[in-house]
Amino acid sequence: MEQTLLLNATYEPLRVVHWQKAITLWAQGKVEIVASYEREIRSVSFNIRLPSVIRLLRRIRIRRAVEYVPFSRANIYARDDHRCQYCGGSFPTADLTFDHVRPVAQGGRKDWENIVTCCVACNRRKGGRTPEQAGMHLIRHPRRPDRAPAIRITFGLRNAPESWRDYVYWNVELDDV
Repeated sequence: MEQTLLLNATYEPLRVVHWQKAITLWAQGKVEIVASYEREIRSVSFNIRLPSVIRLLRRIRIRRAVEYVPFSRANIYARDDHRCQYCGGSFPTADLTFDHVRPVAQGGRKDWENIVTCCVACNRRKGGRTPEQAGMHLIRHPRRPDRAPAIRITFGLRNAPESWRDYVYWNVELDDV
């Protein structure tokens, strides 16, 4: 059966719920339907298309018992505010890459303290050298974030409806080497 993406009142994705839960929340007046599937369900008094995306009418605050920030490309970009840490330019995600401050060939690791957001031009200029060797300086030294910059929802990419694409940030985890 179809799943429904539940958004906070601020359009942030919260979770994926079953379509029946989505209908219940809508009937209780707690959500609005943002997008629907083609499939329709019928009751004695009304017909409704199955909701694909719903949004809470009141914002809820998310409490997390333990803050664990997954090491991912999207979280590195969010930590660095989508700014190149060498030239300071702000770029769209498609024009960014990440850079090992200390190159892997020189013993650098793939972790929070060695990876920064970088534009393609600065990454090419730096090459396989340290910033000092390349005559470049870091605007801000990398560190592990103390809280998650975004909410993480996991679902199969093949199963994700087209109507969710405007509300979900697509992210690929970096491998732990």
